[in-house]
Amino acid sequence: MSDTHIEKLCVEKGMKMTEQRRVIARVLSEAQDHPDVEEVYRRAAAIDAKISIATVYRTMRLFEEAGIVDRLDFGDGRARYEESQEAHHDHLINVKTGDVIEFHNAEIERLQERIAREHGLKLVGHRLELFGTPIPEIQEDR
Repeated sequence: MSDTHIEKLCVEKGMKMTEQRRVIARVLSEAQDHPDVEEVYRRAAAIDAKISIATVYRTMRLFEEAGIVDRLDFGDGRARYEESQEAHHDHLINVKTGDVIEFHNAEIERLQERIAREHGLKLVGHRLELFGTPIPEIQEDR
């Protein structure tokens, strides 16, 4: 099995890659969602039962400090994670289902730049999470 993108980043940054770190890196690389530490642990332990929750916490902190993963806050009290990406995107969170939609909107990006300039600042980074609920279907009066 070839190394995942996260594994390659770890090696490039000079990180010692134990077998357990490799498993955690693979779990993160394969994630199609934004798992919290407990979910990363559940998926990793299914691959290697010797992995402890403490190992997952330490590894996630190490990956975050190295800029390999980003910690996200979707307002549910749990830190979520995703692989750090060069291409910027924002998140729209359905607070009823927990579903997360990743999106990029040029108009929002321009507006943020303009607001920063209006306040005498050059925007060097930002994170945007929008929270919403499904729009109920409009019921016609009968």
